[in-house]
Amino acid sequence: MALTESTMLTLGTAAPDFALPNIDGTTVARNDFAGSPMLVMFICNHCPYVKHLADKLAEVTKRYAASGVSVVAIQSNDVENYPDDGPEKMKQEAADRGYEFPYLLDADQSVARAYTAACTPDFFLFDAAHKLVYRGRFDDTRPKRIESGVYESSENPATGADLTAAVEAVIGNQSVTDEQMPSVGCNVKWKAGSEPDYFG
Repeated sequence: MALTESTMLTLGTAAPDFALPNIDGTTVARNDFAGSPMLVMFICNHCPYVKHLADKLAEVTKRYAASGVSVVAIQSNDVENYPDDGPEKMKQEAADRGYEFPYLLDADQSVARAYTAACTPDFFLFDAAHKLVYRGRFDDTRPKRIESGVYESSENPATGADLTAAVEAVIGNQSVTDEQMPSVGCNVKWKAGSEPDYFG
């Protein structure tokens, strides 16, 4: 695992298009969310940084959706080399965590590149015109590494404070602060030889 920060895509950037398969067999596209604020999250199943916040993420995104924010998660890791992030495991993870948002597979990693996604988790919040108003961390908590492959979160549980503040500003038609901190987590697992220019 390479600890990686968000690229911090320029605020005001238009949301790149996508049309990707959901775990329920449907196709979900950016245009499906036209006219509403939209949160695009790059997550996966196996990353300890995603596991650290996954339960809280399920909780807060239900509130966001109830407030009119469209929420979508995208899994872009190379599933051939990381089978724990494959489609069937995505379906199981969503059921186990109680995710109510679409969970999409970006098999060719083109959407991750378009968003300059760098890590899991990576968050991109767009206003109703689908202009970027927030990119960065969920909150300031991190899992504690016990040993290789073993992490613990109970001493420092996720809160979602940073992302929630940005979402509440958007819902309240207020400006989102431009003092934003990058997310940090495992690097996106790019297919060999296809790493984007901004990686590494």
